[in-house]
Amino acid sequence: MTDTPKKTLVRRAPWPASVSRPVVTPLQMSVVYASECPDQLDAQYAGRVPGYTYAREGHPNADMLSRMIDGLEGVEGGLIVGSGMAAVTAALMGLLSAGDHVIGADQLYGRSLRLMTQDLARFGIETSTADPTDAKAIAAAIRPNTKVIIIEIVSNPTLRLADMEGIAKLTRAKGITLVVDNTFTTPRGFQPIAHGADVVLHSVTKMLAGHADVTLGYVAARDPAQRKAIYDFAVTTGLTPSPFDCWLAERGMYSFTLRYDRAEQNAARLADHLASLTGVKRVLYPTRADHPDHNRAQHLLQGRGGHMVSFELTGGRDAANALTRAMPDVAFAPTLGDIGTTLSHPASSSHRNVSHAARAAVGISEGFFRISVGCEEIEILLEDFTRGVKAAAEVS
Repeated sequence: MTDTPKKTLVRRAPWPASVSRPVVTPLQMSVVYASECPDQLDAQYAGRVPGYTYAREGHPNADMLSRMIDGLEGVEGGLIVGSGMAAVTAALMGLLSAGDHVIGADQLYGRSLRLMTQDLARFGIETSTADPTDAKAIAAAIRPNTKVIIIEIVSNPTLRLADMEGIAKLTRAKGITLVVDNTFTTPRGFQPIAHGADVVLHSVTKMLAGHADVTLGYVAARDPAQRKAIYDFAVTTGLTPSPFDCWLAERGMYSFTLRYDRAEQNAARLADHLASLTGVKRVLYPTRADHPDHNRAQHLLQGRGGHMVSFELTGGRDAANALTRAMPDVAFAPTLGDIGTTLSHPASSSHRNVSHAARAAVGISEGFFRISVGCEEIEILLEDFTRGVKAAAEVS
């Protein structure tokens, strides 16, 4: 290719040469990459030389982002996909076949539960759920064909702590693959691979990217064969991430630790404040002494509590409506991990497709809320929630 473009604008000009490099990662939107000749393309596919071919199989912005998360999680070869649920799907469908059995924690994210209870069976994969806070309950659910167990360290939205050590010991002894969704906890709070997990995944959309403007997922496996199986499924089914979303997420990652630490400080303060308010039935936050898994949280999370708080009003749906209407500056939205605080009502959002009985069994009532605490000045948040709880109490 010549260094000067032809008279026609149809021919692509080469990227400008430079002895310096950009400080900010370039956004590379190209879907395809040109190779010199068939021998070079063969060498690329065989892994003898580095290079990109087609964006569905990988692109530079995804690789830049995956390397950043790999470093935080203490693993290599992580894969960026189009969403958190794409990561869950790639992990399960990449590792399971018809006739296999998978156990899921009974307090997984709502869409993960739907995948477990309604979708996998259509592909001949057997599923069941069990209490992740009790390794004995997980052990009791194991069948001869159990191949995968998937859990969250801190459950969504009830903030229960999985018996990670007990479950990891169990999976090692049984030769079962342990998959951990680390979205809530983030690698700042816990590194699953270092504690016995085989696969770790994230909804990058949330705290890692941090600004509610991208939709991405991440999945990484300890074993190279499992890594390839997950990659092959994701590429074949087109779970491709947008280069622009990857570029935005990389930008967000540079402030991740600062955002996480500030949000965690706010969450601890807000949890204690909520517990003092009339009209609040209970507050769930891992560092509080009244958390049902407090001792395990102290051990696993090393005294960290994270940025998520859940609480339950004494009233039902009417009280829930009154609370959100009295707090217009706190976004009532089914998401988490944004730099600003967001409030979610699981019964009407993430767990709306879960039966009333199943929600009640894990403590999700019409008065139950999940808060993704952001980086605002804490005094503003305390005022917001004081006003909201007061409004809720007035209609209870």
